[in-house]
Amino acid sequence: MKLSILEIIVLGRKYINLWPSRTELGEYFADYQAVRMSRLVCKIMPGLALFCLIMQVYFGSWAVLPQALLYTLCILSFPLQALIFMGIKADKFLPPGLEGWYKESVARVNQSGGDVKLSSKRPRYLDLAQLLNLTFQNRYKNS
Repeated sequence: MKLSILEIIVLGRKYINLWPSRTELGEYFADYQAVRMSRLVCKIMPGLALFCLIMQVYFGSWAVLPQALLYTLCILSFPLQALIFMGIKADKFLPPGLEGWYKESVARVNQSGGDVKLSSKRPRYLDLAQLLNLTFQNRYKNS
């Protein structure tokens, strides 16, 4: 699917927010570490960029302002890069092995009384994140 850069960023943010923060997922999915790092980058880097700008201007002079702005923009680009990377990943189709597991899991959730209306034709990584999020929400609501 052809997406604009803004749609990819929004999709990346949605993917990061949907992915459950459960450590046991790290054993089964490589995306778990990428999502954790993307969340960390999006949380830490804006503050680090501001700190870098203030410190360079404070300890330097106004002559270093162009260099400080360049560093700040470079650091601010990291969260944007992480969101773009996650958005592109979220839009990719699942590989065949993971697609089979995904379809079995959706069928199992629906058989146990759930009403999951997720993509079953060609699921994407975003659909996997929605399924995992839904599974962990239901598991801990019923407990």
